[in-house]
Amino acid sequence: MSAEQVSGLCEQLVKAVTVIMDPASTQRYRLEALKFCEEFKEKCPICVPCGLKLAEKTQTAIVRHFGLQILEHVVKYRWNNMPRLEKVYLKNNVMSLISSGTQSILEEESHIKDVLSRIVVEMIKREWPQHWPDMLKELDTLSKQGETQTELVMFILLRLAEDVVTFQTLPTQRRRDIQQTLTQNMEKIFSFLLSALQQNVNKYRLMKTDLAQEPKAQANCRVGIAALNTLAGYIDWVALRHITADDCKLLEMLCLLLDEPELQVGAAECLLIAVSRKGKLEDRKPLMVLFGDVAMHCILSAAQTADGEGLVEKHYVFLKRLCQVLCALGSQLCALLGSDCNVETPANFGKYLESFLAFTTHPSQFLRSSTQIPWGALFRHEVLSRDPLLLAVVPKYLRACMTNLVKVGFPSKADSPSCEYSRFDFDSDEDFNAFFTSFRAQQGEVIRMACRLDPLTGFQMAGEWLKYQLTAPVDTGPTNSKTGEGLCSIFSPSFVQWDAMTFFSESVISQMFRTMDKDEIPVNDGIDLLQLVLNFETKDPLILSCVLTNVSALFPFVTYRPEYLPQVLSKLFASVTFEVVEESKFVVSVQAPRTRAVKNVRRHACSSIIKMCRDYPQLVLPNFEMLYNHVKQLLSNELLLTQMEKCALMEALVLISNQFKDYERQKAFLEELMAPVAGLWLSPEMQRVLSDPEAFISYVGADNKIADPVLEDPSGLNRSRISFCVYTILGVVKRARWPAATEEAKAGGFFLGYLPSGTPMYRNPCTEQVLKLFDNLLALIRTHNNLYTPEMVARLGDTFAKALDMLEVEKNAILGLPQPLLDLYDSPVYKTVLERMQGFFCTLYDNCFHILGNAGPSMQQDFYTVEGLATQLLSSAFNNLNNIPDYRLRPMLRVFVKPLVLSCPAEYYETLVCPVLGPLFTYLHMRLSQKWQVINQRNMLCEDDAADDNPESQEMLEEQLVRMLTREVMDLATVCCVTKKGVEQNTAAAVDGDDDEAMATEVTPPANAELTELGKCLMKQEDVCTAVLITAYTSLSWKDTLSCQRTTTQLCWPLLKQVLPGNLLPDAVSWFFTSVLKGLQVHGQHDGCMAALVHLAFQIYEALRPRYGELKAVMEQIPDIQLDSLEQFDSKLLNPTLQKVADKRRKDHFKRLISGCIGKPIGEQFRKEVHIRNLPSLFKKVKPSLETDVLENEDGEGFNVLFEP
Repeated sequence: MSAEQVSGLCEQLVKAVTVIMDPASTQRYRLEALKFCEEFKEKCPICVPCGLKLAEKTQTAIVRHFGLQILEHVVKYRWNNMPRLEKVYLKNNVMSLISSGTQSILEEESHIKDVLSRIVVEMIKREWPQHWPDMLKELDTLSKQGETQTELVMFILLRLAEDVVTFQTLPTQRRRDIQQTLTQNMEKIFSFLLSALQQNVNKYRLMKTDLAQEPKAQANCRVGIAALNTLAGYIDWVALRHITADDCKLLEMLCLLLDEPELQVGAAECLLIAVSRKGKLEDRKPLMVLFGDVAMHCILSAAQTADGEGLVEKHYVFLKRLCQVLCALGSQLCALLGSDCNVETPANFGKYLESFLAFTTHPSQFLRSSTQIPWGALFRHEVLSRDPLLLAVVPKYLRACMTNLVKVGFPSKADSPSCEYSRFDFDSDEDFNAFFTSFRAQQGEVIRMACRLDPLTGFQMAGEWLKYQLTAPVDTGPTNSKTGEGLCSIFSPSFVQWDAMTFFSESVISQMFRTMDKDEIPVNDGIDLLQLVLNFETKDPLILSCVLTNVSALFPFVTYRPEYLPQVLSKLFASVTFEVVEESKFVVSVQAPRTRAVKNVRRHACSSIIKMCRDYPQLVLPNFEMLYNHVKQLLSNELLLTQMEKCALMEALVLISNQFKDYERQKAFLEELMAPVAGLWLSPEMQRVLSDPEAFISYVGADNKIADPVLEDPSGLNRSRISFCVYTILGVVKRARWPAATEEAKAGGFFLGYLPSGTPMYRNPCTEQVLKLFDNLLALIRTHNNLYTPEMVARLGDTFAKALDMLEVEKNAILGLPQPLLDLYDSPVYKTVLERMQGFFCTLYDNCFHILGNAGPSMQQDFYTVEGLATQLLSSAFNNLNNIPDYRLRPMLRVFVKPLVLSCPAEYYETLVCPVLGPLFTYLHMRLSQKWQVINQRNMLCEDDAADDNPESQEMLEEQLVRMLTREVMDLATVCCVTKKGVEQNTAAAVDGDDDEAMATEVTPPANAELTELGKCLMKQEDVCTAVLITAYTSLSWKDTLSCQRTTTQLCWPLLKQVLPGNLLPDAVSWFFTSVLKGLQVHGQHDGCMAALVHLAFQIYEALRPRYGELKAVMEQIPDIQLDSLEQFDSKLLNPTLQKVADKRRKDHFKRLISGCIGKPIGEQFRKEVHIRNLPSLFKKVKPSLETDVLENEDGEGFNVLFEP
């Protein structure tokens, strides 16, 4: 290798790098240059001298950076094959680059400093401490040369800690060696960092005011910043004693740096990490020094200064850090106080609370929200919650909440000081809205905790605020509501105040009734407030909605004064028929669609009535006749209420009728209530319409072509009649019940005896009425399913061609597109008759299945013993499934099949559940397999299909629906077979569209998850057993991580374990095992899925390998498998006499064997592997080898010391 050779190559490399970085280069040139550089790095034997020449100070920064990259590449990928002397040569040259090969600290580019520190860290990872024992001494010597070198040493120490401890990017043994040696030397490292910080800060403070010395001062400041950043990388994990050594000298220094503008953010970051440390309580005790006078003064004066300088991003970031420091301090105090550590309430606790309150009242909504969790912890704490200082702050906190609950601070607006801060924290109004919703919910929790400590104060504040709002003039603000002239929009100042006040009073009053004794409740004050609210009149739908919430919140006072019940009912009934339009205009506007705000008020009134009848039935029972007459009057006018509103009122009546506790009386009442429905539903015309798809389409008007799609709707009344019947049947089935107490049920004539299993049997007073209507309901479901046949879709009129499609709102929800905020309240509920038709079909479909889902729990044995029920269901609900779209099939599984199965007594498994689930699971497996096949092909081909207006979003929608349907199906299988979860808690998870985040938190259930009785029954039926097993194991390689993880952890092993005792075919066993490995190929990149799938593969292999040699054949096909390692694993597994290795070690061995089929994230798939060799163990004594050997041994393996100091 001659100097000319090196110079010639370097010239070519400089040209190539210039071409790559020149924006004017053509694509072809740039690619050729890039290829030349990469090939040079990979193949050239003289990389080191070339890299060093290019890294010289005389070159441009870009060329120097490339030269250093070459050296980094050599260390990362060629180190293991380099001769010892070349390693020493490279290491010495790199150290001299740090010593004298860079520009001064202020001139040098940060990317040069970064890559230089990376090279040293890569060498340390390969050689320290065994072969380079004096590394720390060398760094220390370098740092004595000046600021430039000290900063680079900081970068090296930080990078080392990040790679070894934070990211753990090296093999276990090397990581352990380095971390252990770091820990042993931590005192030296910390004293080095602290003295560097102190010396440089002192020099900086001395010189910063002297203009002549400014460059020197800036250099010291840079080192100070680097020292703080490096400390932040260590404080997180070192033993707490290093942080609290020398009477917490480090913490004191950090506090004193909070008033230094250039260093304060770094200091606050370090403080935050220190104060957030977990660990033994005894070790954390010294952190309480931060409640001392000096620390408190530093933190508070720094916060005041930063806040006083207006909104500058740097100061705002610093304020956030300080706020987090105070939050973490509060958490430490709550953990230490009341434990065995003898910690007392700090003398400065009052000062702490005041400063914390200052953050809670700051204009920034983000800062306000950051303080909520610590407030909750303080109010809950068993010692602090009794502290007079904290009790004195409760009213101030509540007062602050009265401001904080007001929804202002939208980034697009300028109507509050919060808006300016929100522009830093939120990208859009929708983003802010989502944040505020959860912030408000969090405040509600904390308000309730505060009111436990002082319920009366909260109630008085709520009362004052309510009175003020009732008398304040309405200010609609600049945004006009589309609902009507002079009405509030959701942004109007008046509504925003009403909304906040309502939330506050609701939180406070509910807590007061929970906390205080009955005799202490301020009944008179409560009744006075209730009267004021009842007497308040408004024509504004948004404000009226708040008024109704206040009526509900104050309603518990009526239990003390029942004479006020009629007034409350009148208020609610008046709101059920609320309209914005005055009577004179009513004739013209009868067709004008109601806005969401108006519909919400009416719905709100209905649900308030239902809630009252559900929670206080005994109170309402004496007024039953009055209630019934009210409802009859409203029902007599067919156009006055929507079908849903009518049904809600009937539900309220049914709830009260449950209090009759007399079977015959309630049955007679329900018969009378449902007479109009029965008359309509069983009429010959309706029977014809419900059982013939063509007649049905014509009756509801879906075959029409309509000239004016906004106003004209000739068949609206027909649709509403069908809806009314279905809503009513649902309401009655859902609400009618026998008394909960067995004695009362026996006395009232509801009790029928016991099932063979010992479960009591009751009869529901609604059974006779509902079963009378049942045949037509099944006919309607069959007809509705048949509407999706191509012949029927073709019969839909031009206006209604898309009548069976999803509503836009549903699509947006699935795609995660936010709704414009104002539209939520101001736009009409359905803008056109097509939307109305879509809404009709969607609601009708859902409600029919809700009836079937509720029929089992409601009518019990009377429903399950309906003659030929399984056959009837198969021919109606499961008819024409091929044409039913995914968005209709999903709710059917969730609201009908799952509740039906879960509430079915074991006596009817054979006659009802198995005959239904067998064909259903077989069908669902076939359907999902086809859907996923299409998605996978589409992903491979990326077809060029632009048939739709918006094919991308259409494809995304279809794919997301397939995912959601998959989750629903797997959830159904899990609920049927493995876990007996309640219907409600299980559906919550299945509904979410974007729950990939749930992956990490998903808990792996115990390995001994057993099958339920129903699961065992299903697994005895061969067709069901096959369908469920195949679906579960095939689903592991469908591209939905959430479904894969749930199925792997909850379903796969219990199902397979159930069929193990039988004689499984070898092919079947191989298929199960291969399916899991395929799942690993698809989902291996996700840690949660990978861990679950590896565990499942391990379970299958351990349980079945002794019986089936075929599994070994499958293992042998795994790419890059080490066959000798497999033999070793197998021999241990098959030899029962050998002592079993620990479970974890066996599993780790198995994971290494199958690593060839574990999928990697795309960013890692083509990454070049870095191999770091283990060095001789630190724990074993290695015999010192002779120096002569060292010189002869060229590959650098056998010596203790590689780099001499």
